[in-house]
Amino acid sequence: MITLFLVAFGYVAGSISAGILVARAMGLGDPREDGSGNPGATNLLRLGGRKAAAVTLLVDALKGVIPVVMANFFGLGDAALAAVGLAAFIGHLYPVFFGFRGGKGIATGLGVMLAWSLPVGISVLLTWAAVAAMTRISSLAALVSFALAPVYLLLISQAPLLALAAAVMAGLTAWRHRSNIQRIINGTESRIGKRA
Repeated sequence: MITLFLVAFGYVAGSISAGILVARAMGLGDPREDGSGNPGATNLLRLGGRKAAAVTLLVDALKGVIPVVMANFFGLGDAALAAVGLAAFIGHLYPVFFGFRGGKGIATGLGVMLAWSLPVGISVLLTWAAVAAMTRISSLAALVSFALAPVYLLLISQAPLLALAAAVMAGLTAWRHRSNIQRIINGTESRIGKRA
């Protein structure tokens, strides 16, 4: 029963779209209709600057952290931790409060991974930072770091159920970034820091 409650809580928490709320509060309109069309921190950076991006990033990450930390508090096993984390991630992608039109889940997914395993979360974050520094392409950094997350979970945490959940997250990340992938191939993908 606790697991089901926390899965539902994770999805509802994930459904709170920080980017949309921050954009409304700052008078930036709907980020789903401007810039990249994604209500995530990278698009808020383009549309509203660093403050908007920082708030969005923090809240979106906490949506992943809090449900998993609660599951850990109740001593639930890896299967429950995987389900709760996935629920928060999917809630961000398909939020019930915003017509199931959400973001791409990077900050929320990172929050989930940090709560699953701090060393793994840091490894994913460092991978993102390294790829972003080399290419200045946020979407490519996200795709590479999330693709490596299941490997990190197997090698560092030896947690196959969490690795499987991370593989699902990586697959969903690739699906949500399919237009970005095409732009990367075409050489037209936006660079970090470029304003809309």
